[in-house]
Amino acid sequence: MERIGFIGLGIMGKPMAANLLAAGFPLTVHNRSRAPMEELAARGAATADSPAALAATSDVVITMLPDSPDVEAVVLGEQGVLSSIRAGCLFIDCSTIAPASARRIAAALAERGVEAIDAPVSGGELAAREGTLSIMCGGSAEALARARPIFAVLGSRTTHVGAAGAGQVTKAANQIVVALTIQAVAEALTLARKAGVEAARVREALLGGFAQSRILEAHGQRMLEGAFEPGFKLRLHRKDLGIALELGRERQVPLFGTAQVAELMDALLAHGAGERDHSALALLYERLSALGGPGGG
Repeated sequence: MERIGFIGLGIMGKPMAANLLAAGFPLTVHNRSRAPMEELAARGAATADSPAALAATSDVVITMLPDSPDVEAVVLGEQGVLSSIRAGCLFIDCSTIAPASARRIAAALAERGVEAIDAPVSGGELAAREGTLSIMCGGSAEALARARPIFAVLGSRTTHVGAAGAGQVTKAANQIVVALTIQAVAEALTLARKAGVEAARVREALLGGFAQSRILEAHGQRMLEGAFEPGFKLRLHRKDLGIALELGRERQVPLFGTAQVAELMDALLAHGAGERDHSALALLYERLSALGGPGGG
């Protein structure tokens, strides 16, 4: 098995790394804070003090970080991956970043003889733990073939979309659909409650029809219970919508719905809800509708 270096052990990254370790991959980890590193070290992972030290001993380097500047700093910065990664290694970025950043990083690594795959994931913390993520990939077919044994551990569906950056374009599209569906579910359940109908029964009925979706199933339940501990943080989804909106501006594509839900998220961020789950969008609808609720609205 190839030696994997994994950088970024947050809500998504730590369970992903743990699954690779459990599958038998030799694993080295690096993270800004030490506690997740020590947790995985107790299960058999090696640790590295810097991205450069990690890359020097790895055949495949995987990053799972919050934003474009984080990935660029870890790869291109001082003591970054680029400074020590060997020709013939593979770089996989599972973060959600701007397509232009993904292409810039891929080009820099190519100069060192390293292939890169931008492979953002969807499914949230639960899918990360269960190894059922959806993985959308940009890069060469040869690089993807090499990565497939790794992706088979991390996800249940891997799709090769195109060249470098294509995975990130796909993830931007994904985040638009997810955000607008969360908004629709929040509106629908808030309307039911305000109209005096039991929202749980409404959700149950909708799950049996054409409105059925994973978001209605999972996040609809979160909204009913007011359970907004983050599976995916609101502030990160807002960041992702910023990527989508910038891509829309670059390509002259109007994204009216995306712009609206981004503004709604901004209102929640202004009230300090950035660390809550993105399904907490329901709280804004509760407040605007003068509803007290299970979410504390």
